[in-house]
Amino acid sequence: MATRSDQQLDDTFAALANSTRRAILARLAQGAASVTELAAPFDMTLPAISKHLKVLERAGLVVRGKQAQYRPCALDPTPLEEVSTWAEQYRPVWETRFDRMDDYLQELVTEKHESVVEKEEDPHE
Repeated sequence: MATRSDQQLDDTFAALANSTRRAILARLAQGAASVTELAAPFDMTLPAISKHLKVLERAGLVVRGKQAQYRPCALDPTPLEEVSTWAEQYRPVWETRFDRMDDYLQELVTEKHESVVEKEEDPHE
């Protein structure tokens, strides 16, 4: 059974799966912006940008202010922190695998070096 935390991770990853939404988040990391400001770098209509913003809002990554007619969008990093916490539990596994891969690559380099040295020492080959 999926927990609220699982659903939050699903929503966050789904939101992050799109490059336009990631670009919007990158812009919002610099500060709040209007929909028009967020749409400026894209060759998209305002309704299309609004759809992306709704996905980001559902994931909890974006919040909209309520300042009269101006409703700036702002980044809420909480879901990203949850993704980071989730991914961090796998760090020991990744590090172990990278260490093993590094050891293997070092063995290959050493074997190659020894092979070259042997050929240089034996002129009959």
